Amino acid sequence: MRSTPTYHNGEMANLDEIKAILRTADAVAFDVDSTVLQEEGIDELAKFCGKGDDITQLTKRAMQGNMDFRTSLGVRLSILQPSADQVKEFLRTHPIRLSPGIKTLVETLQSQKKQVFLISGGFRSLILPVAAQLNIPPENVFANRLKFYLTGEYAGFDETQPTSRSGGKRDVIKELKEHKGLKTIVHIGDGATDLEACPPADTMIGYGGNVIREDVKTRAPWFITDFNELVEVLQ
Repeated sequence: MRSTPTYHNGEMANLDEIKAILRTADAVAFDVDSTVLQEEGIDELAKFCGKGDDITQLTKRAMQGNMDFRTSLGVRLSILQPSADQVKEFLRTHPIRLSPGIKTLVETLQSQKKQVFLISGGFRSLILPVAAQLNIPPENVFANRLKFYLTGEYAGFDETQPTSRSGGKRDVIKELKEHKGLKTIVHIGDGATDLEACPPADTMIGYGGNVIREDVKTRAPWFITDFNELVEVLQ
């Protein structure tokens, strides 16, 4: 746990202030891959399709912020080109591996009438089953959409989705504040695109329970490796 003062929305904020923001927040938004889930969805789908080695390094570069996110997404999908049948079979055979403590954390937030959102650069078709397991409504899921031809072959991805580009999570949170009347939102995630979400998120909590990215560990207002730290704050 970090106890030294950190910057929050351009101003010095200490850990107690960040905890207070979490306690009083209207909503908490989570990244999904390597945060809510123990793995990266696109990497697992790539392994399933026999193209794991080609995709993993590109995912790592994207999450570290070393490549524009949309460029990385397009390149990875052009290599992967998953069919509708492959996605369906992957969902049927691949178990959901939630990160330790996430279910308790989400239940705690929901018991306090805080809205919970999933904002991901991953794929909506892979994330909806995760949302269902956590009792998060589909309308609270913001993620990328795969497109398929009538034959079921891969036809690209929906580039109109904000999560398909760098800065997209920031845009989603701004939209939530402007159109859903949410005044205080905390964002939690493990990657460079999560750092971009604050502001307009009122604070960002970096998560390293599955993978520690040094840039996130250094720059996040609060960095944790165990979701139970947040549960304790909320109790």
